[in-house]
Amino acid sequence: SGQDCVTMEQKGQDLGASVGDTIEKEFTYEDYETTAKWLLQHTEYRPQVAVICGSGLGGLTAHLKAAQIFDYNEIPNFPQSTVQGHAGRLVFGLLNGRCCVMMQGRFHMYEGYSLSKVTFPVRVFHLLGVETLVVTNAAGGLNPNFEVGDIMLIRDHINLPGFCGQNPLRGPNDERFGVRFPAMSDAYDRDMRQKAFSAWKQMGEQRKLQEGTYVMLAGPNFETVAESRLLKMLGADAVGMSTVPEVIVARHCGLRVFGFSLITNKVVMDYENLEKANHMEVLDAGKAAAQTLERFVSILMESIPLPDRGS
Repeated sequence: SGQDCVTMEQKGQDLGASVGDTIEKEFTYEDYETTAKWLLQHTEYRPQVAVICGSGLGGLTAHLKAAQIFDYNEIPNFPQSTVQGHAGRLVFGLLNGRCCVMMQGRFHMYEGYSLSKVTFPVRVFHLLGVETLVVTNAAGGLNPNFEVGDIMLIRDHINLPGFCGQNPLRGPNDERFGVRFPAMSDAYDRDMRQKAFSAWKQMGEQRKLQEGTYVMLAGPNFETVAESRLLKMLGADAVGMSTVPEVIVARHCGLRVFGFSLITNKVVMDYENLEKANHMEVLDAGKAAAQTLERFVSILMESIPLPDRGS
């Protein structure tokens, strides 16, 4: 009857409302604003560039002039780093003429964090006025031409957790950050990649600067041989457990993004190979290549366009 139709329609609306309640974002726009305002009140720095330092790569922060440091636990709403090699500090300062903020330690799915928490700092950076995000990570080499200690410019990525619905943009979209369906075909800035090759040439390094596709797995275990072979077949050159969620959120916010992976181990592809990947190996490789990385990022800073403040 007509009454039954109205009742069913009302039930449908009620169900829709309850579903909407369950998929609310973990953070509201006001939460991001609260954190950004707190930082702006506690530092005079107005960063143009944000850098996320991967495992063992936090030494980049030592090159910031007139650094101002905040522990994550001081900052409202900020998650905490729980992984060795991630100090858990936000560092503001100047690097080669650019005002920067650096994350000395990032957050990962495998720590038990939701993707909203993993990517929380990126939206805060956007509200601070950051226009460029530099992402770094430690990764395993899938490309047989890669050696331990190589640096790979990230040309593209494969978001494997995203294939299973684990995407940081899942849920209601806030238009104040970006559009509902953002493009990712241009995720990694082409101009900055070209400038990176010029910077590498300027450094006179003997090693070749590699370029390739990064694939993200959720971790925390390293890959099986069969999984590694599959990833290589998919076209991935390096594999890790981070970076992609931050890049997706950064592009959603309209930030320019470029990044690179430090190849810390060669992924095991052969059942006869008795080597095993381990986290200490990752950190040791980071230390060995630290000086090259730090110099590389410092030179690249000069290539990052300054904000257009108008006349």
